[in-house]
Amino acid sequence: MAAHRGDHEHMSRSHRVEFSNQKGLSLAGRLELPPGEPRAFAVFAHCFTCGKDVAAATRISRALAAKGFGVLRFDFTGLGNSDGDFANENFSSNVDDLIAAAEWLEREHAAPKLLVGHSLGGAAVLVAGARVEHVEAIVTIGAPSSLQHVQHLFDGSLEQIREHGQANVTLAGRPFTIQRQFLDDLEQQDTRGALKQLGKATLILHSPQDEVVDVDHARRLYATLQHSKSFVSLDGADHMLTRREDSQYVADVIGAWASRYLPSVDHEDTEGGVVRVTGRGDAFVQLCTAGRHDWLADEPLDVGGKDLGPTPYDLLLAALGTCTSMTLGMYARHKQLPLERVTVELRHDRIHADDCDDCESGSGKIDRIRRELVIEGDLDDAQRQRLVEIADRCPVHRTLENEIKVETTLR
Repeated sequence: MAAHRGDHEHMSRSHRVEFSNQKGLSLAGRLELPPGEPRAFAVFAHCFTCGKDVAAATRISRALAAKGFGVLRFDFTGLGNSDGDFANENFSSNVDDLIAAAEWLEREHAAPKLLVGHSLGGAAVLVAGARVEHVEAIVTIGAPSSLQHVQHLFDGSLEQIREHGQANVTLAGRPFTIQRQFLDDLEQQDTRGALKQLGKATLILHSPQDEVVDVDHARRLYATLQHSKSFVSLDGADHMLTRREDSQYVADVIGAWASRYLPSVDHEDTEGGVVRVTGRGDAFVQLCTAGRHDWLADEPLDVGGKDLGPTPYDLLLAALGTCTSMTLGMYARHKQLPLERVTVELRHDRIHADDCDDCESGSGKIDRIRRELVIEGDLDDAQRQRLVEIADRCPVHRTLENEIKVETTLR
């Protein structure tokens, strides 16, 4: 599912949602859906005091949607657009909010199979994962191994919180009221015991350069987890994944890793050389299926598309290019030529017929495909020239130059 620049922030199927938590408070969320049917649903838990619209949560959720996942991200109670007072909430309420999000997904769409959590949200999905029955896999990003780590954020105010019941602290440049009940809740959590009983496949993502949550937390998480577990280093990334390419890499890794534990894309494979293309009426993006293979096609941003995949003409040129390279390779193997590599670059445009010396049409405009070959190997000039001639014999080339009749029926 190719996309230029790895930018999936313009997915058309992005919906605002609201659901209630166990206290009856309304939580604000956003559901990212892929162009086709979701292969599985996931819940994304944001970092401490952040929100569903923080860059990392937004980019990762939308990139996962482009890979076929339905992803729900939401604001914890008292944050963002959700109801409630942050000062009255704690880690336990965050876990309860996660469970409420999973229950909403199950009611409205399908039970989530994947939980993803960033920073303290990572600790929350580890605890919530054991309580959400249908979850098959869990991913943490820069997560602490113990909740006592969070107390370090209040080092200068801990004494005031304990003596006076609360204190105003500044986190990420914003003021928050932290109450003693928040600290008490952290101390009562048995996260180590919860990890040992988790029983879900877990992927730990952490940067060695993380200056907020030291990478040693990832080591301790990995050592404590008992079930199938994996670790991937986010080398060079910061804690908030502020670089777009880091968020994209995280989504790529999650999509590849989760495929082992989640159901395959739920669609009907095509047979007998049939290619199926499915699209929605309000967007250019299309889901293409050939046999068991799926990919996206789209249009660029400057013409109203979302740039989530190659354009129709890109696909046409790719068909000619792949057929050309395959044909040259097959010919070289048959003739035992020392061909090492073939690169085919193609361009499509339209030109005036009177600018073409060897075209049948004498007026109007015609389509032109320019094909450039790079042939590598210990070949002499005669062999190279023969390969250029063979390129014109590839089946797709012949199809494009022959008279083509397209028959359209309505089923």
